Amino acid sequence: MKQNYNKTIIGVIILLFFVLIIGNYYYTKRTVIKDVPISQIAQEVAKGEVAKIEAKDTEVTATLKSGQKEKATKESIVGLDTYGITSDKVEIDVADTSSSVAWYSILYTVVPLLLIGLLIYFMMRSAQGANRQAMNFGKSGAKLFTGNRRITFGDIAGAEEAKQELFEVVDFLKFPKKYRDLGAEIPRGVLLVGSPGTGKTLMARAVAGEAGVPFFSISASEFVEMFVGVGASRVRDLFLKAKRNAPAIIFIDELDAIGRQRGSGLGGSHDEREQTLNQILVEMDGFEPTDNVIVIAATNRPDVLDPALLRPGRFDRQVYVDLPDRAERFSILKVHVKNKPIESAVDLEKIAASTPGFSGADLRNLTNEAAILAARNGKKTISQKELTESIEKVMMGPEKKSRVLSDKEKRITALHEAGHAVVSHLLPNSDPVHKISIISRRMALGYTWNMPTEERKLQTKAHFLDEIATLMGGRVAEEAFYGKENVTTGAQSDIKRATELARKMVTDYGMSDKLGPQVYGHHEEMPFLGKDYAEHRNYSEEVAKLIDQETFQLIAQGQKRADELVKTHKKVIEAIAEDLLRKETLNADEFGKFFSISKPKSEKTEAERK
Repeated sequence: MKQNYNKTIIGVIILLFFVLIIGNYYYTKRTVIKDVPISQIAQEVAKGEVAKIEAKDTEVTATLKSGQKEKATKESIVGLDTYGITSDKVEIDVADTSSSVAWYSILYTVVPLLLIGLLIYFMMRSAQGANRQAMNFGKSGAKLFTGNRRITFGDIAGAEEAKQELFEVVDFLKFPKKYRDLGAEIPRGVLLVGSPGTGKTLMARAVAGEAGVPFFSISASEFVEMFVGVGASRVRDLFLKAKRNAPAIIFIDELDAIGRQRGSGLGGSHDEREQTLNQILVEMDGFEPTDNVIVIAATNRPDVLDPALLRPGRFDRQVYVDLPDRAERFSILKVHVKNKPIESAVDLEKIAASTPGFSGADLRNLTNEAAILAARNGKKTISQKELTESIEKVMMGPEKKSRVLSDKEKRITALHEAGHAVVSHLLPNSDPVHKISIISRRMALGYTWNMPTEERKLQTKAHFLDEIATLMGGRVAEEAFYGKENVTTGAQSDIKRATELARKMVTDYGMSDKLGPQVYGHHEEMPFLGKDYAEHRNYSEEVAKLIDQETFQLIAQGQKRADELVKTHKKVIEAIAEDLLRKETLNADEFGKFFSISKPKSEKTEAERK
C-alpha cells in the first residue's frame, strides 16, 4: 500500500514539473515584444506615434497608436526625461515590479528546485521501502490479536471436555505462580485435533480471549517459501516476537502442512519443509521455564505428523474436538439463531435430531441457508420449513428442478427410490424413512433419506446387513418392474457403497464367519501425495480369494433379501411410485400411510428369520 502511495506522489510531482515547463514556454512565447533602441522610442514619442509608455525598472515598453508594442532598455540611473520622454507628450505608467519579480522568481526558480527535491526524496523512499521489503522476507507474517473483539468459552456451545482441557492453559497464563509453587509445568504445546469445522480455531481464539494475552495467529503454509531457509527464519522471528510479548499464545493452523513425518526420501535433507519443521522443534524444546509462551496448533490429520512433534516437551497434550452429539447440536443451533428472527413454533431439538454427523460449521451454514431461503421467499421470519429444507441442501446440495427427465426416466427413478424406502421400512435394523424425493440434487436423480432415531457410536453386524439390503433395494426394484436386461446405471452409487461396506465388514470389522476377527491389509498414506495410498498386504493369495468370496456373499445375501421383500410388496412399491410421480416428494407421514392399515406379513417373517 505504501509503495503504491509513493509511486502516485512521484507521478504527480513529475506531472507538475512538466506542466510548469510547458506553461513557462507558452507564456514566454505569447509575450514576445520587438526590441528597439530607446532613442527610437524617443523619436516616435516626439512624432506623436506613441499612445502609452510603461516603465519597469530598466525596461521601457511603448504601445504605439497602431497597437504594436516595442521594448527598449535604459540605464537604471537615467530618467525618461533625459531622452525627451515626458508626461506632457505621452502617458507614462511607472510600475512597481518588486512583488512581481519576487513572485516570478519563486515560481520559475524555487518551485522547480522544490519539485526536483521532492522527486528525489520520494524515489529514495520508495527504494528504501523495497529494500525493507527484501529485508523483511524472512520475517513472520503472523497476525496479532490483542483482544479488541474478544471471544470467550461462553461463545462456544458444546465441547465441554475440550474446553475443560484448555481452561488449564488459560489458568496457567493468568496465575502461573500457583502452578510453579507446586512444581507443576503447563504443557508447552497443545494440539487441537478434530474433523474439519468442529471449531478448533475458535477454541484457540477463546483461549486468548479468556486469558487476555497477545494471540499470534499464522497458517503453517505461510512459513514455507521456494527459498531454502526462509521458513526457519520466519519461525525464529515468530517465537522471538512472542517471547517479547510474553505471556502470549502462538497459534499455528493446519500444522500438517509443515509437520508431516520426515525421512520420506523426497526433497533430501535440505528440504525447505523439513528445515522449517526442525526449527519449530528446536524453538519449542528451547523454552525457558519463565517464558510464558504457549503454542497451540490445529490439525485434522494427526496421523501424518512427525513423532518428534508429539513427544513430551513439545505438543505433549492433545485435545480432541469431536463432532457434536444431539444435545451439543441443540446448544450450537441456539447460538447461531440468537441474532436471527425465528418463529416461536420452531423446534430446534427436532432439527438437532435430524442432523447427526453435522459439525459446528455445518450447523452455522444450515441456519444461514435457512435465513437466505426465507429472504428469497419474501418472509420476515425463519420457520421450521426453511430449516428443514436447509438440512437437505447442506447434505445433498440444491434442488435441480430445471433438470428435465423423460416420463420413462421419472418412472424408473420413482420405482428405484420406492424400492429403497420399502426395503428399509420392512427391515428391523435399518433407520426409519424420513423423506423420499425424485427431485434431482447434485448427481442424484432422486434420494431416500433415512434418519436414525438415536445417536449411535457403535454399529452392529445386523445393521450393516440391513443397510446393504436397503442399498440393493433400488436395483432390485428396477429388475422387478423392467427385467434384468433393462436395468439402468442409476444404482451405480448404491452398488459402490454396498461393496465398500461389505469389504470393510470382512477386512476391517472382523464380521466374516470364515475369516474371523482379524484385520486384513494396511493402508498407509504416501507423504506429499495427498490421497494416494500404498496398501500393504499381510495375507496370502488364498486369503485374498476368501475376502473376495465373502464380500460377494454379503452383497448377494443383501440382494436376495431385498428381492424377496420387493416381490412380496410389488403393489405397494408401484403405489408409492405413482404417488411420487404426482407429488415428487413424500414425507414420513405420507409414506407411512401405505403401511398404516396393516403390517405386511413378510415383515414379521423377516424378523423371525433374523
